[in-house]
Formats: sequence, C-alpha cells, structure tokens
Amino acid sequence: MVSVLSVVLFTRYSSIPILGLCAQPALWVSVRFDKVRVKVRDKGCGIAQATYRPDFIPLPCIPPAGTVERLLCVGGVTVWIRHIAWALCVVWGCMELPVWAQEEGDAAAAFRLILEEDWERGLEENPMFATRVGDHRFNGELGDASLEAIARRNEWAMEVVDRLAGIEREALPPSDRVDYDIFLRMKEEGIREHGFRHYLIPITNRSGFHASFPELPDRVPLRTASDYRDYIRRLEGFLVYAREHIEVMRAGIAEGMVLPRVVLEGVEEVIEAHLVDDPADSRMYSPFEAYPDTVPAEAREKLTSAGREAIVGSVVAGYREFLAFMEDEYLPAARESVGASDLPDGRAFYAHRVRRFTTLELSADEVHQIGLDEVARIREEMRAVMEEVGFDGELTEFFEFLRTEDRFYASDAEALLKEVSWILKRMDAELPALFGRLPRMPYGIKPVPEYVASRAPTAYYQGPAGDGTKAGIFFINTYDLRSRPLYGMEALALHEAVPGHHLQIALQQEMEDLPMFRRYAGFTAFVEGWALYAERLGLEAGFYQDPYRNFGRLTYEMWRACRLVVDTGLHALGWTRQQAIDYLMAHAALSPHDIETEVDRYISWPGQALAYKIGELAILRLREEAEQTLGEEFDLREFHDQVLGGGAVPLDLLETRVREWAETRQAADREPPRAAHATPR
Repeated sequence: MVSVLSVVLFTRYSSIPILGLCAQPALWVSVRFDKVRVKVRDKGCGIAQATYRPDFIPLPCIPPAGTVERLLCVGGVTVWIRHIAWALCVVWGCMELPVWAQEEGDAAAAFRLILEEDWERGLEENPMFATRVGDHRFNGELGDASLEAIARRNEWAMEVVDRLAGIEREALPPSDRVDYDIFLRMKEEGIREHGFRHYLIPITNRSGFHASFPELPDRVPLRTASDYRDYIRRLEGFLVYAREHIEVMRAGIAEGMVLPRVVLEGVEEVIEAHLVDDPADSRMYSPFEAYPDTVPAEAREKLTSAGREAIVGSVVAGYREFLAFMEDEYLPAARESVGASDLPDGRAFYAHRVRRFTTLELSADEVHQIGLDEVARIREEMRAVMEEVGFDGELTEFFEFLRTEDRFYASDAEALLKEVSWILKRMDAELPALFGRLPRMPYGIKPVPEYVASRAPTAYYQGPAGDGTKAGIFFINTYDLRSRPLYGMEALALHEAVPGHHLQIALQQEMEDLPMFRRYAGFTAFVEGWALYAERLGLEAGFYQDPYRNFGRLTYEMWRACRLVVDTGLHALGWTRQQAIDYLMAHAALSPHDIETEVDRYISWPGQALAYKIGELAILRLREEAEQTLGEEFDLREFHDQVLGGGAVPLDLLETRVREWAETRQAADREPPRAAHATPR
C-alpha cells in the first residue's frame, strides 16, 4: 500500500490570481489518505501554502491520459503532471479549509526523497564529480557545460527549493533539521549566485576547464581496458566541452561579464602547452606509456591508437580553438578595471559573495575593519620575533632580509620535497594527542605539474576518491624556489595536509552517518578556517621551535589577515592592483612573485579569500568559550572531534553545535554521582 502520494503541477496561467499571487504560479500538492498540502509559488510575489482535508476538494480520482510525465517509487510515489483542470480544482478548494500538521514520518520520507533525487541528478549533471565520489556509471562523460545546461540546473535548484517549502521543518527529526537547513541554504545560495550571471566567467587567472582537464589521468581509474575506453571517450569529448565553454564566455562578452585584462597575462602559455604535434608529447598520453598488468596485452595497441587519435582530433583541436577565441575575442574584450563592483550589478554581487564565503551576515566594511585589526595585532607579534633574533631595523627591512638570505631556501626541488615530508611525518605522530578520531585514508606529496606551476600557488590539496582508490594529495610548488622559503614550510604543510585539509576532508568523506551531499559539502569558511587553525595547532604539537619558523607561521597568518583588507579593498573600496600589491609587500614577508600571483587570484575570484581568517577567528572564539565554560574539564581532543564531527558547515551552525556540546558537558559534570546499589539476582 502506498502511504504518500506527492503531486507537482507546473501549470502556466496568464494573470489569474491565486491566493493573492499571480503571474505563472507553480503548485505543489501532497495527497495523503486524510489531508492535502497545497503550495503556490510565484517568483514576483512569494509563497503561500496550507494543508486541507481532501474530501472538501473535488480532485478527480484519475488524471487524464497523457498527463503523467514521471513516476518514482522511493518510500512513496511522486507523479509529475501538466493539467490545468486538475490545478483549477485544487485552487478552488484552497479557500476556507482548516490546516492539519504534517506528521514526522511523512516529512522525513519526503525530505529523504528530495535528497536522493537531487544527489542522483547531481551525479548525472557532473560526471567528473561522480567519478570522484566513486560512482563510475558516467566515467566516459565530461558533462554538459552549455548555457542550456546551466539554465536547466538552475531551474532544478528552484524546483527543489519549492519542494522543500512543502515540508514542515519542525516535523523533521532533529538531525534531519540540520541537513534541511544546510541543503536549503546551498540551493538558495546557488540560485542567488546564478542571478548575478557570474557563470558567464567560468575561468579565473589560474583555474578553469582548460587548466583542470590535463589532470584527468590522475583523477580517473585506469585499471582495466574498460577504464581506458572511458578515458578515451572523455578525451574525444573535450572538443565539444571546449566549445561549450567558449559559447558561455562569448555570452559573457556580450553582457560585460569578463575577467580583467591584467589577470589574463600569460594565459596563452597555459593553453599553448597542450598544442603538441606528436600526441606522445601530450600530458594526456601518459596512461598509454605504461599499462597496468590488469589491461590485456592484446588490447593495448588498439587502445593506444584510439588514444592518439583522440588527443590529436579532440584535445589538441579543442585547445587550439580555445586559444584562437582567447586571442581574437576574449582578450580584446577583457576589462581594464579590476574590482567586482565594476561588473553589472557588481556591488550587490560582491555583497552576496561576502556573505557566501564567510557564511555570516557581514558587510564588506566590517570585514575590512576586522582585517585591519588583525594586521595590527599580528604585526606586533612579528616585531617581537624580530627582536628575539636580534635584527636591528624596521619590519620591512626584516622582510627583505628574509627574502634574500640564501640559508632560508632549498637548493633544489628534491630538498624542498624532503623538508615537507619530514615535517608531516613528525606531525603524524602527534595527531592522536589532538584528535579522538582520525581518517583511515592516507595522503601523499607531489610537486605541482610544470604546465601550471608558474601561475599556481605555493601549495594546494586534492581530496581522495570517494571509493577509496586514490589518496589525498598535498601538491607543493617547486617552481621558482626563491619564492618558497623553508621557514614557512611548517605552517604550509600543516595547513594543506595534517591536521589541516587532508585530516578534515578525508574524515568528512568517511562519515557514514551524514547524507551524501554533506560528505562532500565544502563551505569555504569552515574548510579554510580549519586549515588556518591547524597551522596554529603546531604550537601545541612542538613545532615552530626555531624563531624564524615561528615568523613563517606569523607570515602565513598575516597573509590571511591582509586578504580581508585587500579583497574588500579591490572589490568594494576601489583599490587598484598596485595598491593591493604594495599593501601586501609592506605587511607580509612573501616573495614578490607570490604576492603578484595572489593579488591576481583575489581579482579573478571575488570574496573567496575572505573565508580563511573569518573561519579561523570563529573556531578560536568557540574554543575560548568552551574552555571558559568547562574549565578544567575542557578536553582538546573532544573539542576538535566536535568541530569536525559534523563535516563542513556554515559558521553559525558550527557555533550552535559546539555551544550545545559544551553546555551538555557542563550539565553532565554538575550532576551528583549516583549512589551505588546492589543488583538483585
């Protein structure tokens, strides 16, 4: 017997008032044996909803033939129909009828159905993500990057928000309410982002389809002949994939949604690296150079031949078309200004980005002031270290000394890799003292690929595969070793690997009690805030004993504080690129190369740089509150397990989680011990 029947009606009206709303409403109707839920949504007017007894509503028992579009059976039945007469009957019944509450079981089942359907649709829409999480049904596909696909995904998000509004949040179990809040927030945030049309700028100065595609051999399974055939199909699909991105960027030119010209300097070199005459010189050819034993020898020649053809006919051809587009159309149309405020509706867009990346209701001015305050505080700590090492001069002179002193730099790439490896093996031994729960998945260390190294940051992290077949990877940039000071490596390694990104992200992916969407959610303020907090944890684990290395830690913290000032300066306060460079040169001991690369990153990725320091400050504040609440009963391992135990969440939800834990612990500690008594036999 079916217990829940949910019916969604997308009926298009023309100026017919319904419950005070108008202009093409969409109706949601949930029919049970004893009640009917009706929701009317209109983009311009809002949402109204109520629950009614079905015996007062003259619904026809069977929809007319041809109206059923989709049928799902997951804990109930969902029928999608188009039929004006049915919708009118429902609307006629929505006048003066009483409201009944939604039952918990119904609400939970309906919510789980939405989560399952959205997850499935997300895998279909993003085959590369599906591969990453261990779902291999779409391994031969790249996905659809066209304008039509972007619009389709946004329509789906709006539809999901509509359906969520039909679920009474308070009728959900407590754990589901947190999932509901996070899921709804993610969908609404994506819809707002779409409204600013920033999808018309699908690349940054260092990222985009053209930069990530060459990483394909490292991101897909290549164990069987079938895996190789899927890989070749993806190579064959690149030409269409590139054309779809060109179509999107061409639409961006028409609407004034383009990158600043200054951050695109050198982009031709990144593209030209893949224009090879011999396919064997392509980075995409590497899987064909050494087959695993699991690929039959008799299949290898045919696979190699198909791979060569795909590289020449699709990959090289796609990069050649993209290069021509960039040189002939995009670069001439690139804007001279650097701030997001100069984009169409740019000020509102940046205000949205501030809220999105901090997950808090903060204004650009507030973030800017937080940055100034942090810069002043950290600067005093830097002065103290400078005095400790006996340097006589100004802080800017000390910066220059650190940038030019040979002893602070590795002699070659291998020496740098050995340095970070030794740091992390030492930290591995300290983790059990800091955490009650550790991830099973290991991590590795690799140099940043040469083709992107000149425009890449000092380091970055790539998460593990969801099916456990690929470890997390800490990428360290060995390009221009004079911009990679050794005194900063302890902070950098702890941030990117453990106890930073790898520990947090791998642990989150292993949380089987979380729904799938939360295992892979990445709220930047949480993820990067935790990684910055992890740098400071090195103090408690015996790192930074050398004052220069402690200065390196302060340099990285100062860098993140400066981001609050520089990002808001560029995008809200009218700063120039040179102003941003000068500010960082005056306050951080980073190399000139790193500073210019970072400023161009902030210009092309508005708001993202705000997440690090805002997130770290929130975690530090919560730790201080918990220490004050629990006093001697405060347990650092328990605190860390609570912070990480719910995966990446918005900072306001993290505050609720940690405070509830501290209050519960405090109440438990105050309870008097129960008297011992004999148990009767």
